[in-house]
This record gives sequence, C-alpha cells and structure tokens, in this order.
Amino acid sequence: MADTTLVWLRNDLRIGDNPALAAGMRRGRVVAVHVEEADRRVRQRGAASRWWLNGSLNALADELAAIGVRLETISGSILDAAADHGAGAVLWNRRYAPGEREVDAEIAAGLRAAGIEVEEFPGNALVEPFDIATKSGGPYAVYTPFWNALRQHDIPAPRRAADKQGAPIRAPAVDTGYRPEAWTEKLTRYWRIGETAAKDRLRDFLDRVAGYPEGRDYPALEATSKLSPHLAFGEISARQVWHAAWALAEREPSRAGAVGKFLMELAWRDFNIHQLYHRADIATVPMQAKFRSLKWRQSDGDLRAWRRGETGIAIVDAGMRELWETGFMQNRVRMLTASLLAKNLLLDWRLGEQWFWDCLVDADTANNPGNWQWVAGCGNDAAPYFRIFNPDTQAQKFDPDGAYVQRWAPTPRKPIVDLKSSRERALAAFRAL
Repeated sequence: MADTTLVWLRNDLRIGDNPALAAGMRRGRVVAVHVEEADRRVRQRGAASRWWLNGSLNALADELAAIGVRLETISGSILDAAADHGAGAVLWNRRYAPGEREVDAEIAAGLRAAGIEVEEFPGNALVEPFDIATKSGGPYAVYTPFWNALRQHDIPAPRRAADKQGAPIRAPAVDTGYRPEAWTEKLTRYWRIGETAAKDRLRDFLDRVAGYPEGRDYPALEATSKLSPHLAFGEISARQVWHAAWALAEREPSRAGAVGKFLMELAWRDFNIHQLYHRADIATVPMQAKFRSLKWRQSDGDLRAWRRGETGIAIVDAGMRELWETGFMQNRVRMLTASLLAKNLLLDWRLGEQWFWDCLVDADTANNPGNWQWVAGCGNDAAPYFRIFNPDTQAQKFDPDGAYVQRWAPTPRKPIVDLKSSRERALAAFRAL
C-alpha cells in the first residue's frame, strides 16, 4: 500500500496548524505514529512529562479517530513501522536539539535508502532557527536584537485543521509504556490535557491579558497563561498563539501593550530554540566557555533540602513544594529557586535543571536548560554573575501579604544558608573566572 503516508508525531500533538499532518492528508491515506525512542541522543522525558505525554496521546487518538485517522504508538523503529505499513512516505515536523537532528538525519537516510520518500516541515517555532541571523550571518547571543529581528519576519499564519480522511473510526487503545507513579497521579487535579484544553486556556488567558504585564510577577495571582506545557507538547503551536494574540490587539487597541509584553515572552521560547540549535547540548554544556572551569560545591544535604522545599527560605520552599504538588512553578519563583541553588548554595545548575526536567509538566529541551543557564549566569544574554536574587526582598515585593508562601510553605524553618555571606561566596567564585 505505497499510497499510505506515515506522519511521525513527536512534540506536535495536535491536528490544527500541523504542517506534516496536513501534507500527509493531501497525499491520501495517513497513519499517525508516535515512537517511544530509546536512542540516548534523544533526551528521555522525566516523570511529569511522561504523565502528560500519556494523557496527550490519548486525547489526540480520540481527536484523530474523529477524522478517520488512526494513531499508533510503537516502541520499535519508524523504519520498521514504514515497512510494516508499506508506506510510500514518512513526514514529520522538524525538531532542533543536536542529538535529535542527528537521529532524524540517520532515519531519513535509512528511509530513502529503502525507497521511501521523506519530508520534514517547520511546525514547532515561530521562525526556524536557521532563518534568523545577525548581520554577520551568525546566531544571536543577545535577546533584544533577536526579538527585533524576529519582529521583522512574517510569522506564517496557522494552517487550518486537516480535513477528514473518512468516516470516524474507533480510537485505538494507546499504550505509551507509561505506568503511573504515586507522585504524578495527583497532577490530574491541576491540569486538563490535549488540544481542546490548550485552545480553551489560550482563550481564557487572552480574556484577562490586560493584567499580565504587572500580575505576571506576583506568584499568588493567576496572571500568566500556563500555556507552557501545551506548547512543550505541541498541543497548540506558537504560531497559533502569536496570531490569536495579535488579532486581539488589532480588535482592541487598549490591550495591545499587554499583548506585546506577552509576545516578547513567547518569543523568548524561540530565542532558547535558537541557542539549542546553534550550540552544543545546552543541558550539559555552559554556553559561556569560562564557566566550564567553575568549581561547584558538593553537598548532598543542601541539594536534598532544596529539592524538598526545606531550605528555610520561605518563598523558595513554597516554589519547590508547588512544583512537587502540581508539576509547575510560577516564573518569578523559578528564577528565585534557581538563583538560590546556583549562587547562594553554589551547587551545579545542571543538578537543578535535571530536577526540573523530571518534575515539570512543561519540561522542554530548549526552555528548561536555556532558562537555567540564564539564571546561573553561564548562558547567552544571561543575568550577570553579580545579579543574585535576594529571595526575602523579592518575597516582600511580590508576595507582600504572604499569600503564596502561606499556601505552599506555611510552616517556617531555620534557613540552611545565610543569604549575605553566601552571596559574597558566590561573587568570589564567579569573579575568579
């Protein structure tokens, strides 16, 4: 059945604005496939991500079945799946991590050697990272020039959802190999998963976007979009979000300023993709070479206290407990928890990045390490080494009535670190570089 096209889904678990799926549907019969990859060059998902992935694939299987498309989850190879289906073509949307690109290139070569057509599409960024460059032709290392350049690009309009392939079919049972873990089961209390949920969340956020520029810094408020897990799994595309937001700004100019601020944050996601694409593995390699020689402290006890939300620094403990309970942490608190680990405790930022990778429902191959490197000071356009957040003064400013701390960490503890002396220790270590 050479008229069968396989659409290989990865972090694009949606029907709307899915270029690979739309192209496959134009060809004829489509089978959608998700592969549980075991290749070490592809970063394996953490526990919270695996929980979300399982729910997202089940939701997508139902939505695809409604338009006559079957979703298969396999633990083997996409080459074997193509052979089993007698596929004439395999299509996918591009991904950007160095290891992912290497794997995709090898798979593409193997498929072509077997006489199977391969085509990849831009589906996961506002602008492809190789389509935006400095005047000298190199990658951007500073965000503001990147943002200014991105704004000059014509962000492609979202593609409409694929037409029906045929009559609805019965959704297949989806087995991702996920087995519930005790701590992830509680996440169901906090999240709706899937493309429909993503669209609803975007609509809800745009209704209240006017409060975003100021409210986004206050962790007790529901001011941010919480679209990040939906974007991480591609249940909604960045282009869909971009165009929906700009459409609102055009209809209601009074909200344009708030929309612009939100879209600057959305574009930060593209900036991290840009770093991921053009550099060595940013989850393990500092973007600034001088940081590779930094002597980090070794303290299992301090790391354990940080992970458990038992540092005695109230807003940090609140953030770490929110993370463990919900799989999420408000953005400003993410900065404070990361700064305490990498600077006050002087523990390797990669230990924190890995913990977040395991616990966040929005763990993303670009954003997670990119943001950690920004706080640690070793990333491009990072917070300078002498910028060390004081979590106590930050809490006074952004949680003035203690509502956030009271919700997540109401019982005071004795601090494991003195903020003033640990700041001086960190400054000395960073100056030595």
